[in-house]
Amino acid sequence: MSSTGSQAPFQALFLPATGGERFCVFHPARGEARRGSVLYLHPFAEEMNKSRRMAASQARSFAARGYSVLQIDLYGCGDSSGDFGDARWDLWNDDIALAAHWLARHAEGPMHLWGLRLGALLALDHARQAGRSFAGVLLWQPLTSGAQFMTQFLRMRLAGEMLSGAAPGNGTDRLRAELAAGRTLEVAGYELAPKLASAIERLDLVRLAPKELPAHWFEVNLEGKPSPALGRAAQAWRAAGTEVDLHAVHGEPFWSSVEISECPGLIAATSDALALTHA
Repeated sequence: MSSTGSQAPFQALFLPATGGERFCVFHPARGEARRGSVLYLHPFAEEMNKSRRMAASQARSFAARGYSVLQIDLYGCGDSSGDFGDARWDLWNDDIALAAHWLARHAEGPMHLWGLRLGALLALDHARQAGRSFAGVLLWQPLTSGAQFMTQFLRMRLAGEMLSGAAPGNGTDRLRAELAAGRTLEVAGYELAPKLASAIERLDLVRLAPKELPAHWFEVNLEGKPSPALGRAAQAWRAAGTEVDLHAVHGEPFWSSVEISECPGLIAATSDALALTHA
């Protein structure tokens, strides 16, 4: 347990799991009110590291408002066991079930899933197949398409090849062909396994609309307005009968910035939205 200076108390722990252990950070709810709990799912690869400060700040804000928060490093990520190249989508889903079970035993009240970028799609995918019910989902900058995201990720491999003097060839089509042939690719220092890439390629935000599960989406951009793509996805969810509130916040894309950055407006908007859920 740490409680130095102005930092709120938290507990670092390892949960026994398939292939070793999963590193977690638990922020217990503070004050007399115990409103529920939140399980955080981090984004993909280096975006996870860029977002750690924002995730910790939001967790402390939730805890101050009476919500216990558990942050988990999924298999092959952060301080958890395993290599990134051995990570699989199904294994990450198992990690979420493990974390949710632990959180349910250590926190009272309804549980929410909170995911950032690819973590948002992982939260939605898990909610659709989970054996337990969740009170809602909080989605930070949810990806609209796994295939589009994979294209962007693979372009970093192409950029590295061009810097080394190699010809670009057929671009991402060539890299996808290599993955389809069963070859693991190194992209920006991360080993990408074909099975994980294939699972991500199939993800689509519109198709992941949960049933009877309210959602809050948060988009960060310099305009402070919802992007057309996310707006269309939200409309599709509403047409399918899913309750979704879309929030746009002015700020920098902290998950991809060169320097570690923060977006206080996002933390305030997310904390307020969750508080209103139980007002």
